[in-house]
Amino acid sequence: MTARLATPEGTARYAARFRDRASDGHFRVIPGDLVVSSIGLGTYLGEADDAADHAYETAIAAALQGACNVVDTAINYRCQHSERDVGNAVRRLLATGRLDRDEVVVCTKGGYVPFDGEEPEDPVEYLRSTFVVTGIAPANRVVQWNCIHHRYIADQVERSLKNLRIGGIDVYFLHNPEVQLQQLSRVEFLGMLADTFAVLEEACARGELGCYGLATWNGFRVPPSLRGHLPLQAILEVAERVGGAGHHLRAVQMPLNLEMPEALTLRTQVVDGEPLPALEAAKRFGLATFASASLLQGDLAHHLPAGARAALPGLATDAQRALQWSRSVPGVDVSLVGMKDVRHVEENLHLAHVPPADPAAVRDLAAPRG
Repeated sequence: MTARLATPEGTARYAARFRDRASDGHFRVIPGDLVVSSIGLGTYLGEADDAADHAYETAIAAALQGACNVVDTAINYRCQHSERDVGNAVRRLLATGRLDRDEVVVCTKGGYVPFDGEEPEDPVEYLRSTFVVTGIAPANRVVQWNCIHHRYIADQVERSLKNLRIGGIDVYFLHNPEVQLQQLSRVEFLGMLADTFAVLEEACARGELGCYGLATWNGFRVPPSLRGHLPLQAILEVAERVGGAGHHLRAVQMPLNLEMPEALTLRTQVVDGEPLPALEAAKRFGLATFASASLLQGDLAHHLPAGARAALPGLATDAQRALQWSRSVPGVDVSLVGMKDVRHVEENLHLAHVPPADPAAVRDLAAPRG
């Protein structure tokens, strides 16, 4: 039977192909015993057109054949083009025998309203006619184009599966759910999460999803005093109440880069009464951790301070140095970086052959600058 999801055996087989080329520390084991590369390919930026489609499909294929077995996307990226590009690239490699489905970890996200192919002339009418009038998304649960209501997420999972056409989704993230806290109380928010987690648990039981998680921008790295704060312990308690001790909430994603080190440096989470940084809290709970915006959408690819260059030696470019910092932060499993150019794939995946940086140097670079 053809695999629908990544497996421990498949991802270990993938890593073994690079045994003589990848450095120690490049491949890591995450919950579920999947073996993942320390660098993952992101698909956020770019136009929703044929040229970008071709560039992404070529870059994804190069990365998957070059010691990167994690691809991250979202249904709303580039009007659904990014999900479709990921699926096209993976399926072509499967067809040629250069990749097995169980070797690659495909992540996507649902929560933001996705346009289909291109931005409509009237986005508000598109939202109303496609999702609100049909009963998929209750109007009072759409906040700044974001919805994580259980009916909406059930619909989005189905659409993502059709876009990808690779069997299943290994990690399904709720996309920036903290946006909902602009409208809901924390009690209401956790209640909505419970209903949505139930939908995701059912999808896991059907074999459509391997696991699920939360991909955030502010939620985990801002202090509890702010309205958009997400309390990780309370969220996991909801998951356990819905799915039992064997629930499938197994991953978190949050920004982490040299300009946004809060997940490492700020004690924004409380675990059994102890204040902890978000990354450390996630590891206490045994979650897989994905660092997003490793190059801050390219802003950190140039003009890093001299101290960063000195602390991260042996690398040729600032993009490599910034990515090396992110993937070397203690507690990070995968650092995500957008790649739609094969030259950038080659530049970034040079790090597969380089050991992670010294943790002390990493922490020093994250220290406040005075």
